[in-house]
Amino acid sequence: MQTKTIATAIIIIGIVMVAYSGFNYVTTEKVVDIGPITINQEKNHNVQWPPIFGVLLLVGGVLMFVLNKNVRNKYNYIPSILLWYKIQ
Repeated sequence: MQTKTIATAIIIIGIVMVAYSGFNYVTTEKVVDIGPITINQEKNHNVQWPPIFGVLLLVGGVLMFVLNKNVRNKYNYIPSILLWYKIQ
């Protein structure tokens, strides 16, 4: 994968994590199981994370996107130089 694609995905995940600071899901558990009688209980589970994680992902994705352009343009000649030294 290209670095731009990964950086874009990290930016989108960061925006979603800032917008939504968590989610809930429901599970059912059997409380009583006596012959034909079953009693189930629904339990709510909360998954929460601090919004700072989303901000860190967002900043990291932007830095990854920007630095990829700078490094690629600045050091594009390095592989050819290394190959030249290996030939001699």
